[in-house]
Amino acid sequence: MLDKNNLESAQCANDDCFAADSIRVGLLGAGTVGSQTARLIVEENADLSARIGAPLELAAVACLHPEDVDAPWIAKDLLSADAGAICKREDIDIIVELIGGLEPAHTFVKTALECGKSVVTANKALLAKFGPELYECAQKNGVDLSFEASVAGAIPILRPLRESLVGDKITQIFGIVNGTTNYILDEMTVRGLDFDSALRAAQEKGYAEADPTGDVEGFDAANKAAILATLAFQMPISIDDVSVEGISAITAADIASASAENRVIKLLAAVACDSRGAVSASVYPALVSKEHPL
Repeated sequence: MLDKNNLESAQCANDDCFAADSIRVGLLGAGTVGSQTARLIVEENADLSARIGAPLELAAVACLHPEDVDAPWIAKDLLSADAGAICKREDIDIIVELIGGLEPAHTFVKTALECGKSVVTANKALLAKFGPELYECAQKNGVDLSFEASVAGAIPILRPLRESLVGDKITQIFGIVNGTTNYILDEMTVRGLDFDSALRAAQEKGYAEADPTGDVEGFDAANKAAILATLAFQMPISIDDVSVEGISAITAADIASASAENRVIKLLAAVACDSRGAVSASVYPALVSKEHPL
């Protein structure tokens, strides 16, 4: 059962997990993000260790095909195809999940938590679907579940919600949480492109995936909305509770009509809690005044 104590315990630092002489990290995933995370741990080790007050050690890296990993900073004897075994190893303190998606990430993260490992993840889809279950699992096992990068990247929004603003009553959060759709809508507004042309431009610049469905249909923003609502209102909100409408139906005529009214179209994520305690979460294209901060 998710309650406020469960959620806060899962997110707040647990001093016991840093009691060992060194902090041994297991990475799940050796793709672009995983391999670069490993590089930072290895190449910036002295600085990172000094900042956290304990030696930081890369102990294992899991990936589907260890023989194909092209990252000279990862010692070959650290590579393994058995992520489940890494999650259970007694000599590993922290698991960093960089696989993405729901499964097998969900299974591995839950296994690690149950085995007394703290977990770091930026997997918004995982948290939006299974967040309450994983928060409770972390609390039950006395470990941390950290996920600051899962919403708004480098913008500090999750930590303020769970720490700095705990004395405040939050009634609503809204904003732009997906950069891909914001770029597409800007291109349609500023350059007069139609949706398909703006999408191609985003893909050419690397802002949109080859399959852009998650972004343009609003699912990426909906995952983030679910996480924000859960933290802000201390209630278990999942992706299934979020009303979602994307931008794929927005036309050049819609953009022109909005501009004629001195407004622009933005894809917003909004979560709110009314006076009765009912929580709503939605993602939708909205008309926003050109004078508005958004």
